[in-house]
Amino acid sequence: MNTEKTTWISDKGFFRLVVVITIAVMGLVTLLQYLPTELRPTAEFATVLPFVNATLNSLVSIALVLGLLAIKSGKKGVHQAYMLTAFILSTVFLLSYVTYHTCTEHTVYGGQGAVKYLYFVILASHIILAAAVLPMVLYTMYYSTSGNFVKHKKWAKVTFPIWLYVSVTGVIVYFMIAPYYACISQCHQLPLAQKFFLMGMPSSLPLRCW
Repeated sequence: MNTEKTTWISDKGFFRLVVVITIAVMGLVTLLQYLPTELRPTAEFATVLPFVNATLNSLVSIALVLGLLAIKSGKKGVHQAYMLTAFILSTVFLLSYVTYHTCTEHTVYGGQGAVKYLYFVILASHIILAAAVLPMVLYTMYYSTSGNFVKHKKWAKVTFPIWLYVSVTGVIVYFMIAPYYACISQCHQLPLAQKFFLMGMPSSLPLRCW
């Protein structure tokens, strides 16, 4: 008995859509790395976006883990709600990420020694897997919404750990590079807890940095 739902697009049509979305997103992200300074718009709110992005990645990680626990407990509806939440948060993250890199130049990591190599290993794996997981997430969700749970499960077994890794390493990368975002020297003498709060504040405030 065929349990698949009627979908708004064929498998071939969805494949073409995924290819277009993936190329467009990867092309835009790459382009922004080389956008001349004079073409970048000025936006004061952009200074808060790295903190927002790290928060979004943290929430995505939590939603993914809760979604996994839900499906293992047989709570299909709860699982779907958590995974949809993770997808929406990831989409918001992508929009925030693009906005930040449109308004701000690339931040150079200033660490030295072994930690520098560790940072770039984590960053490289994060970037590569982030590019790979985009079409994987789209396909995993497509098979779920179309009712093809056999293929959905096969895709999810691969997609889930990569998606979770990308989200977690996104937070790790943020905390490793946070000290090298543009900041005000007075902040360096502040207590750690206050630094965590202030590094998410707009740069127009008297103190903002790590």
